[in-house]
Amino acid sequence: MALPTGRALGLPSPSLDKVPIQKDLKVNTEMLKDIFDDCSDMVYRSMEVAPGVEGLLVYVEGIVFSEELQIHMIQPIIQGLVRLKNEGDESKEQDPDLEPLENTRVSLSQVNSATMWGDVIEGLMNSSAVILVDGYSEAHLFNVKGGLRRTVSEPETEAVIRGPREGFTEMLRVNTALLRFKIKSPRLKMKSIVLGTETKTDVVISYIEGLANPKMIRDVEKRLKDIEIDGILESGYIEEMIEDHPYSPFPQLQYTERPDTAAAQLLEGRFAIFTDGTPFVLIGPVTFFQLMQASEDYYERYFITNFIRWIRYLFVFIALFLPALYIATTTYHQDMLPSTLVLSIAAAREAIPFPALVEALIMEISFEALREAGVRLPKTVGQAVSILGALVIGQAAVEAGIVSAPMVIIVSMTGIASFTIPRFNLAITVRLLRFPLMILAGVLGLFGIVLGTVWILVHVTQLTSFGVPYMSGVSPFHVQDNKDVFVRAPWWKMKRRPSWASKKDRVREKKEINGTPQSNKVW
Repeated sequence: MALPTGRALGLPSPSLDKVPIQKDLKVNTEMLKDIFDDCSDMVYRSMEVAPGVEGLLVYVEGIVFSEELQIHMIQPIIQGLVRLKNEGDESKEQDPDLEPLENTRVSLSQVNSATMWGDVIEGLMNSSAVILVDGYSEAHLFNVKGGLRRTVSEPETEAVIRGPREGFTEMLRVNTALLRFKIKSPRLKMKSIVLGTETKTDVVISYIEGLANPKMIRDVEKRLKDIEIDGILESGYIEEMIEDHPYSPFPQLQYTERPDTAAAQLLEGRFAIFTDGTPFVLIGPVTFFQLMQASEDYYERYFITNFIRWIRYLFVFIALFLPALYIATTTYHQDMLPSTLVLSIAAAREAIPFPALVEALIMEISFEALREAGVRLPKTVGQAVSILGALVIGQAAVEAGIVSAPMVIIVSMTGIASFTIPRFNLAITVRLLRFPLMILAGVLGLFGIVLGTVWILVHVTQLTSFGVPYMSGVSPFHVQDNKDVFVRAPWWKMKRRPSWASKKDRVREKKEINGTPQSNKVW
């Protein structure tokens, strides 16, 4: 009689963890087909694994490497069976301590065994092929993970002119391998955790032993293990559940598609969280100044990088404050502007029926809607719609007297400035904070902007990312950390890792290099 499944007993699937596999192959087959009822992607293949010994091969079609399964598993079993029969070994008596599969030549490296149905189900869902043998209460699990997934390609969200072109994919082990190619050290650790009661998503914590603070790594592990949810489909799920300040608009984890970025951050003592099914790897802890840096900053010469970095900080200020400053000065503080500029703005706004605040809100919301439409539409039409929409709507709004030409210029400059921020999650934060600053400017003028600025500064100085101050390098101030904040010092000057990293190995450069020629001779 077949053993009842967890569903037949009215129990959830985890109850199968304590249900043993039976020796009768027919009972086991009925058990599997009952568990995976209405699962058309399950494949069952009966075969003779040894003379007179029946077996059942089970796997999920589409998530296993079918070619590897055929070459390294099915063919060796059949060839081994033929060889045994040709040798005249027709005996059905088997030593109960010997597995029939040991007489074959299965050439797969990762092989496990299971005696409980829970382990078998988990193995099948994790791309293993399972063989059940008649007369044995133990199943063999062969790892043949495969299926059609996206190959390694250039990351789309972090394009560079100079630097590596490879990016992470949706396959976890491909991503960890890309990181191994960058850091060829046994100190690079990969700790695995499974999250999601239904999705069983593989998550890996990566760090370099001796560089990352051990207390921080233990904290990360605890936060991940405390997650109890039915599914993890993207690293964003994890980001929201483990950050220090979930109600803050500022991002407290960095995500990246680039293996070189992940490797560089690990070399500074940070950790990375890989999630199966997404190319975006989380990196922590982060600081505000880290989010203002691009991977290309470290591939160009330092004085070029410094100029570009200053441009970024200037345009972050413009993206955050320019509309608010325009509203405040044109509404309350006209005497701060040159007379000719005041007359020009007044002439442009003479027929506008709305105050500057309403005018700015209309344009900013319209610009955000156009930007979102450009992102969501197919690439072939998305850019055309966003560009033409901005030109047509902006020109029509000016001609209709709804908004003034100076406001169109202000909003356009603000939009361009927000695109200079390297990290998309920080750029969104700046775009969101722009609206309360505009409202404060429309109500209180420059005093409102000062109040908003003070609130932002107080907030960011109180933020932490896994215990590391968000403004680390400036608040608290560390001279060594300031070599890569507003400027990037030459590589031969950045000898130490950040002050918050592990105290065991802070020195990055063992040899003194002063960056000057060693000889004036002409060789």
